[in-house]
Amino acid sequence: MLLKDFFPNLNKKYHEVSFKGIAFNSKEIKDGYVFFAFKGCNTDGNLFIEDAIKNGSKIIISNKKKTGWKNNILFLNFKDPRKLLAKFSVKIFNKKPNNLIAVTGTNGKSSIANFYFQIASLNKVKAASIGTLGINGVSKKKITNTTFDTIEINNTLQKLKYKKIENVILEASSHGLNQNRLYGLKFDVGIFTNLSRDHLDYHKTFQNYFNSKLILFKKLMKKNSCAIYDNELKISSNLNRITRSNKIKKFTIGSSESNFTIIDHQFLKDEQIITFKFNNKKYSFSTKLIGKIQIKNLMMAIMAAIKSKISLEKILKITKKIKPVNGRFEKIGSLKNKGIVILDYAHTPAALETCIKNIKEQFKLRKINLVFGCGGDRDKPKRKIMGRIANQYCNKIYLTDDNPRNEDPRKIRKDIKSNILKNKLLEIP
Repeated sequence: MLLKDFFPNLNKKYHEVSFKGIAFNSKEIKDGYVFFAFKGCNTDGNLFIEDAIKNGSKIIISNKKKTGWKNNILFLNFKDPRKLLAKFSVKIFNKKPNNLIAVTGTNGKSSIANFYFQIASLNKVKAASIGTLGINGVSKKKITNTTFDTIEINNTLQKLKYKKIENVILEASSHGLNQNRLYGLKFDVGIFTNLSRDHLDYHKTFQNYFNSKLILFKKLMKKNSCAIYDNELKISSNLNRITRSNKIKKFTIGSSESNFTIIDHQFLKDEQIITFKFNNKKYSFSTKLIGKIQIKNLMMAIMAAIKSKISLEKILKITKKIKPVNGRFEKIGSLKNKGIVILDYAHTPAALETCIKNIKEQFKLRKINLVFGCGGDRDKPKRKIMGRIANQYCNKIYLTDDNPRNEDPRKIRKDIKSNILKNKLLEIP
Protein backbone atom coordinates (compact mmCIF):
# COMPACT_ATOMS: atom_id res chain seq x y z
CA MET A 1 0.00 0.00 0.00
CA LEU A 2 1.30 3.47 -0.94
CA LEU A 3 1.01 6.45 1.38
CA LYS A 4 -0.15 8.76 -1.43
CA ASP A 5 -3.42 6.78 -1.71
CA PHE A 6 -4.30 7.39 1.94
CA PHE A 7 -2.66 10.60 3.16
CA PRO A 8 -4.35 13.81 1.90
CA ASN A 9 -2.14 16.49 0.27
CA LEU A 10 0.99 14.42 0.79
CA ASN A 11 4.22 15.99 -0.46
CA LYS A 12 5.22 14.34 -3.77
CA LYS A 13 8.62 13.28 -2.42
CA TYR A 14 6.83 10.80 -0.09
CA HIS A 15 4.40 9.41 -2.70
CA GLU A 16 6.21 6.12 -3.27
CA VAL A 17 6.65 5.31 0.42
CA SER A 18 4.78 2.09 1.18
CA PHE A 19 3.43 0.48 4.34
CA LYS A 20 2.04 -2.93 5.36
CA GLY A 21 -0.49 -2.12 8.07
CA ILE A 22 -1.68 0.38 10.69
CA ALA A 23 -1.93 0.56 14.49
CA PHE A 24 -2.32 3.11 17.28
CA ASN A 25 -1.15 0.70 20.00
CA SER A 26 2.63 0.31 19.92
CA LYS A 27 2.28 -3.33 21.07
CA GLU A 28 0.36 -4.15 17.88
CA ILE A 29 2.99 -2.68 15.56
CA LYS A 30 4.65 -5.09 13.10
CA ASP A 31 7.40 -4.54 10.56
CA GLY A 32 6.41 -1.87 8.03
CA TYR A 33 3.37 -0.61 9.96
CA VAL A 34 2.27 3.02 10.29
CA PHE A 35 2.01 4.14 13.92
CA PHE A 36 -0.65 6.78 14.71
CA ALA A 37 0.31 8.72 17.83
CA PHE A 38 -2.42 10.74 19.56
CA LYS A 39 -3.58 11.62 23.05
CA GLY A 40 -6.15 9.28 24.61
CA CYS A 41 -8.22 9.55 27.81
CA ASN A 42 -5.55 7.99 30.02
CA THR A 43 -2.26 8.31 28.16
CA ASP A 44 -0.58 9.89 25.13
CA GLY A 45 0.44 7.72 22.17
CA ASN A 46 3.35 10.08 21.54
CA LEU A 47 5.03 8.59 24.63
CA PHE A 48 5.20 5.22 22.84
CA ILE A 49 6.77 6.31 19.54
CA GLU A 50 10.15 4.75 20.43
CA ASP A 51 8.40 1.46 21.30
CA ALA A 52 6.58 1.52 17.96
CA ILE A 53 9.86 2.07 16.10
CA LYS A 54 11.51 -0.82 18.00
CA ASN A 55 8.59 -3.05 16.96
CA GLY A 56 9.10 -2.23 13.27
CA SER A 57 7.23 0.99 12.45
CA LYS A 58 8.89 3.05 9.70
CA ILE A 59 6.22 5.77 9.52
CA ILE A 60 4.95 7.84 12.46
CA ILE A 61 1.91 10.10 12.14
CA SER A 62 1.50 12.66 14.93
CA ASN A 63 0.38 16.22 15.47
CA LYS A 64 3.44 16.86 17.63
CA LYS A 65 6.25 15.87 15.24
CA LYS A 66 7.56 17.82 12.26
CA THR A 67 7.34 16.17 8.83
CA GLY A 68 10.58 14.65 7.55
CA TRP A 69 13.02 11.74 7.68
CA LYS A 70 14.99 11.04 10.84
CA ASN A 71 17.20 7.94 11.21
CA ASN A 72 15.32 6.25 8.31
CA ILE A 73 11.96 6.86 10.02
CA LEU A 74 9.43 9.08 8.24
CA PHE A 75 7.58 11.44 10.57
CA LEU A 76 4.38 13.00 9.18
CA ASN A 77 2.52 15.83 10.88
CA PHE A 78 -1.29 15.83 10.77
CA LYS A 79 -3.53 17.98 12.94
CA ASP A 80 -5.98 15.17 13.76
CA PRO A 81 -4.23 11.75 13.64
CA ARG A 82 -7.30 10.05 15.14
CA LYS A 83 -9.51 11.15 12.24
CA LEU A 84 -6.80 10.20 9.72
CA LEU A 85 -6.60 6.75 11.31
CA ALA A 86 -10.33 6.34 10.61
CA LYS A 87 -9.77 7.34 6.96
CA PHE A 88 -6.99 4.76 6.61
CA SER A 89 -9.17 2.09 8.28
CA VAL A 90 -12.22 2.69 6.06
CA LYS A 91 -10.06 2.51 2.92
CA ILE A 92 -7.98 -0.54 3.93
CA PHE A 93 -11.03 -2.56 5.03
CA ASN A 94 -13.18 -1.27 2.19
CA LYS A 95 -15.85 -3.99 2.00
CA LYS A 96 -18.95 -3.14 4.04
CA PRO A 97 -22.38 -4.77 4.55
CA ASN A 98 -25.16 -3.21 2.46
CA ASN A 99 -27.35 -2.21 5.41
CA LEU A 100 -25.62 -0.43 8.31
CA ILE A 101 -27.66 0.69 11.32
CA ALA A 102 -26.33 2.76 14.25
CA VAL A 103 -28.12 3.27 17.56
CA THR A 104 -27.15 6.08 19.92
CA GLY A 105 -28.66 7.64 23.05
CA THR A 106 -28.15 7.38 26.81
CA ASN A 107 -30.11 4.21 27.56
CA GLY A 108 -31.54 1.33 25.54
CA LYS A 109 -28.79 0.93 22.92
CA SER A 110 -27.89 -2.66 23.83
CA SER A 111 -31.52 -3.75 24.07
CA ILE A 112 -32.47 -2.26 20.69
CA ALA A 113 -29.40 -3.72 18.96
CA ASN A 114 -30.05 -7.15 20.45
CA PHE A 115 -33.81 -7.07 19.76
CA TYR A 116 -33.08 -6.20 16.12
CA PHE A 117 -30.67 -9.14 15.91
CA GLN A 118 -33.27 -11.47 17.44
CA ILE A 119 -36.01 -10.25 15.07
CA ALA A 120 -33.78 -10.81 12.03
CA SER A 121 -32.56 -14.22 13.23
CA LEU A 122 -36.08 -15.46 14.05
CA ASN A 123 -37.08 -14.46 10.52
CA LYS A 124 -34.05 -16.29 9.08
CA VAL A 125 -32.47 -13.03 7.90
CA LYS A 126 -28.67 -12.91 8.28
CA ALA A 127 -27.71 -10.13 10.69
CA ALA A 128 -25.14 -9.13 13.29
CA SER A 129 -25.12 -6.77 16.26
CA ILE A 130 -22.02 -5.04 17.65
CA GLY A 131 -21.76 -3.28 21.01
CA THR A 132 -21.54 -3.65 24.76
CA LEU A 133 -22.56 -7.31 24.55
CA GLY A 134 -19.86 -8.11 21.98
CA ILE A 135 -20.53 -9.35 18.46
CA ASN A 136 -23.63 -11.44 17.82
CA GLY A 137 -24.02 -13.06 14.43
CA VAL A 138 -20.85 -15.01 13.71
CA SER A 139 -19.21 -15.94 16.98
CA LYS A 140 -19.72 -14.35 20.36
CA LYS A 141 -16.85 -12.00 21.07
CA LYS A 142 -16.48 -9.85 24.19
CA ILE A 143 -15.26 -6.28 23.88
CA THR A 144 -14.14 -3.60 26.33
CA ASN A 145 -15.84 -0.55 24.77
CA THR A 146 -19.42 0.01 23.61
CA THR A 147 -18.01 1.22 20.27
CA PHE A 148 -14.96 -0.61 18.86
CA ASP A 149 -11.80 1.24 17.92
CA THR A 150 -11.85 2.37 14.29
CA ILE A 151 -9.48 -0.34 13.00
CA GLU A 152 -11.37 -3.16 14.67
CA ILE A 153 -14.78 -1.95 13.60
CA ASN A 154 -13.84 -1.63 9.92
CA ASN A 155 -12.05 -4.99 10.00
CA THR A 156 -15.11 -6.59 11.65
CA LEU A 157 -17.52 -5.10 9.09
CA GLN A 158 -15.38 -6.44 6.25
CA LYS A 159 -15.34 -9.93 7.83
CA LEU A 160 -19.14 -9.82 8.17
CA LYS A 161 -19.42 -8.82 4.51
CA TYR A 162 -17.27 -11.80 3.50
CA LYS A 163 -19.67 -14.02 5.48
CA LYS A 164 -22.55 -12.56 3.44
CA ILE A 165 -24.05 -10.79 6.46
CA GLU A 166 -25.55 -7.64 4.97
CA ASN A 167 -27.58 -6.34 7.96
CA VAL A 168 -25.48 -4.98 10.83
CA ILE A 169 -26.60 -2.88 13.80
CA LEU A 170 -24.00 -1.30 16.07
CA GLU A 171 -24.07 0.78 19.22
CA ALA A 172 -22.63 4.27 18.73
CA SER A 173 -21.48 5.64 22.08
CA SER A 174 -20.86 9.32 22.76
CA HIS A 175 -17.16 8.50 23.29
CA GLY A 176 -16.97 6.59 20.00
CA LEU A 177 -18.67 9.38 18.05
CA ASN A 178 -16.63 12.14 19.71
CA GLN A 179 -13.36 10.28 19.07
CA ASN A 180 -14.12 9.73 15.36
CA ARG A 181 -14.14 5.93 15.72
CA LEU A 182 -17.02 5.77 13.21
CA TYR A 183 -15.69 8.52 10.93
CA GLY A 184 -15.91 7.59 7.26
CA LEU A 185 -18.71 5.05 7.72
CA LYS A 186 -22.11 5.84 6.21
CA PHE A 187 -25.30 4.54 7.82
CA ASP A 188 -28.64 3.62 6.25
CA VAL A 189 -30.54 3.94 9.53
CA GLY A 190 -29.75 5.97 12.65
CA ILE A 191 -31.67 5.44 15.91
CA PHE A 192 -31.77 7.95 18.79
CA THR A 193 -33.12 6.29 21.94
CA ASN A 194 -33.30 9.05 24.57
CA LEU A 195 -31.11 11.60 26.33
CA SER A 196 -30.27 12.05 30.00
CA ARG A 197 -27.25 12.72 32.19
CA ASP A 198 -24.24 10.43 31.58
CA HIS A 199 -20.46 10.50 31.03
CA LEU A 200 -20.07 14.09 32.25
CA ASP A 201 -16.68 13.08 33.67
CA TYR A 202 -15.57 12.84 30.02
CA HIS A 203 -17.74 15.39 28.17
CA LYS A 204 -17.71 18.00 31.02
CA THR A 205 -21.05 19.56 29.99
CA PHE A 206 -24.44 18.11 29.06
CA GLN A 207 -24.39 20.11 25.80
CA ASN A 208 -21.05 18.56 24.79
CA TYR A 209 -22.51 15.13 25.52
CA PHE A 210 -25.60 15.85 23.39
CA ASN A 211 -23.50 17.30 20.55
CA SER A 212 -21.43 14.10 20.47
CA LYS A 213 -24.60 12.04 19.99
CA LEU A 214 -25.73 14.31 17.14
CA ILE A 215 -22.55 13.60 15.13
CA LEU A 216 -24.27 10.43 13.91
CA PHE A 217 -27.06 12.39 12.24
CA LYS A 218 -24.99 15.39 11.13
CA LYS A 219 -22.03 13.59 9.57
CA LEU A 220 -22.46 9.82 9.28
CA MET A 221 -25.75 9.22 7.47
CA LYS A 222 -26.15 8.31 3.79
CA LYS A 223 -28.27 10.44 1.46
CA ASN A 224 -31.93 9.44 1.75
CA SER A 225 -31.15 7.47 4.91
CA CYS A 226 -33.64 7.13 7.77
CA ALA A 227 -33.67 8.44 11.36
CA ILE A 228 -35.73 6.61 13.98
CA TYR A 229 -36.60 8.48 17.18
CA ASP A 230 -39.31 9.38 19.68
CA ASN A 231 -41.25 12.45 18.57
CA GLU A 232 -42.06 13.23 22.21
CA LEU A 233 -38.46 13.63 23.33
CA LYS A 234 -37.56 17.16 24.39
CA ILE A 235 -34.75 17.12 21.85
CA SER A 236 -36.96 15.94 18.96
CA SER A 237 -37.05 19.50 17.57
CA ASN A 238 -33.26 19.31 17.15
CA LEU A 239 -33.59 15.99 15.36
CA ASN A 240 -36.40 17.34 13.18
CA ARG A 241 -34.18 20.25 12.13
CA ILE A 242 -31.13 18.04 11.44
CA THR A 243 -33.08 15.46 9.43
CA ARG A 244 -34.64 18.23 7.36
CA SER A 245 -31.35 20.02 6.60
CA ASN A 246 -29.50 16.75 5.85
CA LYS A 247 -32.32 15.27 3.75
CA ILE A 248 -32.76 12.31 6.11
CA LYS A 249 -36.16 10.63 6.21
CA LYS A 250 -37.98 10.46 9.56
CA PHE A 251 -39.51 7.28 10.99
CA THR A 252 -40.90 8.21 14.37
CA ILE A 253 -42.69 6.79 17.38
CA GLY A 254 -44.84 8.78 19.81
CA SER A 255 -47.73 11.14 19.27
CA SER A 256 -50.48 11.04 16.66
CA GLU A 257 -48.12 12.82 14.26
CA SER A 258 -45.72 9.85 14.38
CA ASN A 259 -45.49 6.77 12.15
CA PHE A 260 -45.96 4.44 15.15
CA THR A 261 -48.47 5.38 17.86
CA ILE A 262 -49.21 3.17 20.88
CA ILE A 263 -52.95 3.37 21.56
CA ASP A 264 -53.30 0.75 24.32
CA HIS A 265 -50.89 -0.86 26.80
CA GLN A 266 -51.98 -3.53 29.27
CA PHE A 267 -50.28 -5.80 31.81
CA LEU A 268 -51.79 -9.28 31.94
CA LYS A 269 -50.15 -11.87 34.22
CA ASP A 270 -46.52 -12.02 33.07
CA GLU A 271 -47.11 -10.36 29.70
CA GLN A 272 -47.43 -6.88 28.24
CA ILE A 273 -50.06 -6.48 25.52
CA ILE A 274 -49.62 -3.61 23.10
CA THR A 275 -51.98 -2.16 20.52
CA PHE A 276 -50.54 0.39 18.10
CA LYS A 277 -51.33 2.20 14.89
CA PHE A 278 -49.08 2.15 11.81
CA ASN A 279 -50.06 3.49 8.37
CA ASN A 280 -53.63 4.05 9.68
CA LYS A 281 -53.99 0.36 10.57
CA LYS A 282 -54.24 -1.18 14.04
CA TYR A 283 -51.90 -3.97 15.12
CA SER A 284 -51.29 -5.75 18.42
CA PHE A 285 -48.69 -8.02 19.95
CA SER A 286 -47.75 -9.46 23.33
CA THR A 287 -44.35 -9.85 24.94
CA LYS A 288 -42.88 -11.30 28.13
CA LEU A 289 -40.36 -8.48 28.40
CA ILE A 290 -40.46 -6.65 31.74
CA GLY A 291 -40.73 -2.85 31.82
CA LYS A 292 -42.74 -0.37 29.82
CA ILE A 293 -39.54 1.24 28.49
CA GLN A 294 -38.67 -2.08 26.85
CA ILE A 295 -41.75 -1.69 24.63
CA LYS A 296 -40.28 1.46 23.10
CA ASN A 297 -36.92 -0.30 22.70
CA LEU A 298 -38.65 -3.25 21.03
CA MET A 299 -40.68 -1.01 18.74
CA MET A 300 -37.59 0.90 17.63
CA ALA A 301 -35.98 -2.45 16.79
CA ILE A 302 -39.15 -3.39 14.88
CA MET A 303 -38.95 -0.11 12.94
CA ALA A 304 -35.31 -0.80 12.04
CA ALA A 305 -36.31 -4.32 10.93
CA ILE A 306 -39.04 -2.89 8.69
CA LYS A 307 -36.41 -0.63 7.11
CA SER A 308 -34.38 -3.82 6.56
CA LYS A 309 -37.23 -5.16 4.42
CA ILE A 310 -38.69 -7.58 7.01
CA SER A 311 -42.48 -7.32 6.90
CA LEU A 312 -44.36 -6.11 10.00
CA GLU A 313 -46.67 -9.14 9.81
CA LYS A 314 -43.68 -11.52 10.03
CA ILE A 315 -42.16 -9.50 12.88
CA LEU A 316 -45.34 -9.54 15.00
CA LYS A 317 -45.53 -13.34 14.77
CA ILE A 318 -42.27 -13.70 16.72
CA THR A 319 -42.49 -10.93 19.36
CA LYS A 320 -43.37 -13.45 22.11
CA LYS A 321 -40.02 -15.16 21.47
CA ILE A 322 -37.96 -12.00 22.06
CA LYS A 323 -35.83 -12.39 25.20
CA PRO A 324 -34.39 -9.65 27.41
CA VAL A 325 -30.74 -8.74 27.12
CA ASN A 326 -28.51 -9.83 30.01
CA GLY A 327 -28.76 -7.24 32.77
CA ARG A 328 -31.62 -5.27 31.22
CA PHE A 329 -34.89 -5.87 33.12
CA GLU A 330 -33.76 -9.50 33.33
CA LYS A 331 -35.68 -11.84 35.66
CA ILE A 332 -32.93 -13.95 37.24
CA GLY A 333 -34.72 -15.82 40.01
CA SER A 334 -37.36 -15.95 42.73
CA LEU A 335 -37.45 -16.13 46.53
CA LYS A 336 -39.24 -18.45 48.96
CA ASN A 337 -41.74 -15.68 49.70
CA LYS A 338 -42.63 -15.63 45.96
CA GLY A 339 -40.69 -12.42 45.47
CA ILE A 340 -39.01 -12.07 42.08
CA VAL A 341 -35.43 -10.96 41.46
CA ILE A 342 -34.77 -8.62 38.55
CA LEU A 343 -31.33 -7.53 37.35
CA ASP A 344 -30.77 -4.20 35.59
CA TYR A 345 -27.50 -2.39 34.94
CA ALA A 346 -29.05 1.07 35.43
CA HIS A 347 -26.04 3.33 36.03
CA THR A 348 -27.53 6.79 35.47
CA PRO A 349 -30.19 8.66 37.48
CA ALA A 350 -32.69 8.56 34.59
CA ALA A 351 -32.11 4.83 33.99
CA LEU A 352 -32.54 4.01 37.69
CA GLU A 353 -35.74 6.07 37.99
CA THR A 354 -37.20 4.59 34.78
CA CYS A 355 -36.35 1.07 35.93
CA ILE A 356 -37.95 1.37 39.37
CA LYS A 357 -41.06 3.24 38.13
CA ASN A 358 -41.56 0.67 35.34
CA ILE A 359 -41.39 -2.19 37.84
CA LYS A 360 -43.78 -0.37 40.21
CA GLU A 361 -46.26 0.07 37.35
CA GLN A 362 -46.09 -3.55 36.23
CA PHE A 363 -46.10 -5.11 39.72
CA LYS A 364 -48.45 -2.71 41.50
CA LEU A 365 -49.01 -4.68 44.74
CA ARG A 366 -45.39 -5.58 45.41
CA LYS A 367 -42.76 -3.89 47.57
CA ILE A 368 -39.50 -2.97 45.89
CA ASN A 369 -36.15 -3.62 47.57
CA LEU A 370 -33.07 -2.29 45.79
CA VAL A 371 -29.45 -3.44 45.82
CA PHE A 372 -27.16 -0.86 44.22
CA GLY A 373 -24.02 1.30 44.32
CA CYS A 374 -22.13 3.73 42.07
CA GLY A 375 -18.79 3.40 40.32
CA GLY A 376 -15.71 5.40 41.21
CA ASP A 377 -13.96 8.07 39.11
CA ARG A 378 -17.20 8.78 37.24
CA ASP A 379 -19.68 11.71 37.36
CA LYS A 380 -19.66 12.20 41.15
CA PRO A 381 -22.70 14.53 41.44
CA LYS A 382 -25.04 11.79 40.17
CA ARG A 383 -24.54 9.74 43.36
CA LYS A 384 -26.73 11.92 45.57
CA ILE A 385 -29.35 12.09 42.81
CA MET A 386 -29.46 8.28 42.56
CA GLY A 387 -29.68 8.03 46.35
CA ARG A 388 -32.68 10.38 46.35
CA ILE A 389 -34.39 8.34 43.59
CA ALA A 390 -33.82 5.08 45.48
CA ASN A 391 -35.22 6.63 48.67
CA GLN A 392 -38.30 8.00 46.87
CA TYR A 393 -39.42 4.78 45.20
CA CYS A 394 -38.06 1.84 47.22
CA ASN A 395 -39.12 0.17 50.46
CA LYS A 396 -35.66 -1.01 51.45
CA ILE A 397 -32.23 -0.15 50.05
CA TYR A 398 -29.18 -2.38 50.29
CA LEU A 399 -26.30 0.00 49.58
CA THR A 400 -23.09 -1.68 48.47
CA ASP A 401 -20.04 -1.14 46.24
CA ASP A 402 -19.94 -0.98 42.47
CA ASN A 403 -16.48 -0.72 40.88
CA PRO A 404 -14.70 1.90 43.05
CA ARG A 405 -11.71 2.12 40.68
CA ASN A 406 -9.26 4.53 42.36
CA GLU A 407 -11.69 5.98 44.93
CA ASP A 408 -12.35 5.06 48.54
CA PRO A 409 -15.65 3.08 48.38
CA ARG A 410 -16.69 4.53 51.76
CA LYS A 411 -16.65 8.01 50.25
CA ILE A 412 -18.84 6.83 47.34
CA ARG A 413 -21.38 5.22 49.68
CA LYS A 414 -21.37 8.33 51.89
CA ASP A 415 -22.33 10.49 48.89
CA ILE A 416 -25.16 8.12 47.91
CA LYS A 417 -26.66 7.63 51.39
CA SER A 418 -26.80 11.37 52.19
CA ASN A 419 -30.24 11.33 50.52
CA ILE A 420 -31.51 8.00 51.95
CA LEU A 421 -33.57 7.66 55.16
CA LYS A 422 -31.79 5.60 57.82
CA ASN A 423 -34.81 3.34 58.45
CA LYS A 424 -34.73 2.24 54.80
CA LEU A 425 -30.98 1.67 54.56
CA LEU A 426 -28.81 -1.36 55.06
CA GLU A 427 -25.18 -0.71 54.12
CA ILE A 428 -23.10 -3.72 53.07
CA PRO A 429 -19.53 -2.83 52.00
